[in-house]
Amino acid sequence: MSRDPDIPVLLFGAFDRHNFGDLLFPHVAAALLVRKKLIFAGLRQRDLRRFGGHRVQALPQLVRQWKNRPLHIIHAGGELLTCDAWQAAVMLLPPDQAQETVMRFAARPEQGREWACRMLGLSDLAPYVVSRDLFPGAGKVICNAVGGMDLDVRNPALQDEVRAKLRAADWIGVRDGRTQALLSAAGIAARLMPDPAVMVAELFGDTIGARWRQGEVARVSNAFPEGYVAVQFSNDFGDDRTLAAIAAQLDGLALSSGQGIVFFRAGAAPWHDDVDAYRRIVTRLRAPSVIFNSLHLWDICALIAGSRVYAGSSLHGRIVAMAYAVPRVSLRYPAQAGQLAKPEAFAAAWDPALPAAVEVHDIAHGIEQALAADPAQLRDTARHLAARYRTEFAALCAGIQ
Repeated sequence: MSRDPDIPVLLFGAFDRHNFGDLLFPHVAAALLVRKKLIFAGLRQRDLRRFGGHRVQALPQLVRQWKNRPLHIIHAGGELLTCDAWQAAVMLLPPDQAQETVMRFAARPEQGREWACRMLGLSDLAPYVVSRDLFPGAGKVICNAVGGMDLDVRNPALQDEVRAKLRAADWIGVRDGRTQALLSAAGIAARLMPDPAVMVAELFGDTIGARWRQGEVARVSNAFPEGYVAVQFSNDFGDDRTLAAIAAQLDGLALSSGQGIVFFRAGAAPWHDDVDAYRRIVTRLRAPSVIFNSLHLWDICALIAGSRVYAGSSLHGRIVAMAYAVPRVSLRYPAQAGQLAKPEAFAAAWDPALPAAVEVHDIAHGIEQALAADPAQLRDTARHLAARYRTEFAALCAGIQ
């Protein structure tokens, strides 16, 4: 059954909502798979093509259609192992409804979990990890560069469910050493591989280059002839004290270099980036700055690719900068001091030559360190990781190609 070209591949992940990295993953998998009969699946039915994403089918409906029919399943990537049903359901709501829902169930978490299961149409505690039991006719079940950095501190029942699902999978690839170590301690073997986003320049360079020469990306580039710093941060950074610290750091850097500051969102789903925080920080800056409004996947890639340096809290902002050999530094939220965040874990495994993460009061120094990196070394890192990912992906999918 494995190599029958008529057997579809179900690409599954959190690309049913607007998040930069999740929108990228199915593009990469589709480009690398020899077979073209693909089903793009998430937890809810969505059409994100206007953002450069896919038309996504809902997993519960696909279970009814394909339960006993042959297909292969590939988890396309992302921090899927630790996303619980409550988080998944809230992130799939419009932002205004998400806030109201969080407040409604704040004092009733058990009812909140019951609401989430009803909304998703699944009883799973970790719904972004597909159980083989849902598809008895499935051939191969593959996890492609997934993450689960804090699996060991999650609900014990969720941990047990995730481990059981992974033990039933055929191949598992993870993108950071901590996830690999946690699974190894549970007796689950996993390959260490880069994140799929390291492939964007190699696979989609022409598409991204075209976006750079037109529309909002071109306007931003023309507005800053000396170049610009691409800056992104999640809504965790939105309090006044943190914004003031970021503004002071960016002002000093931009005013001395003549470069502009461009703020962009790497995710519009709930609990991601808040444009209001960007509006508030712009009023604090003396240096020229703009808010980049486009949420289109390829526009965001083009903006990062054309920048002098990237600074942000988004893991995939950093990885796309890496793919284009752009200097980069990750931002650490003050409350995360002493904790290993996703960008830092990824940098430790794949990008050790550049600063992993800096506190907000040290942004200017971190950017200066990044800009001092050897351009040839940055290009070598980009080429090496793309080649490594291609090799690892081929190994994971060898049974279905």
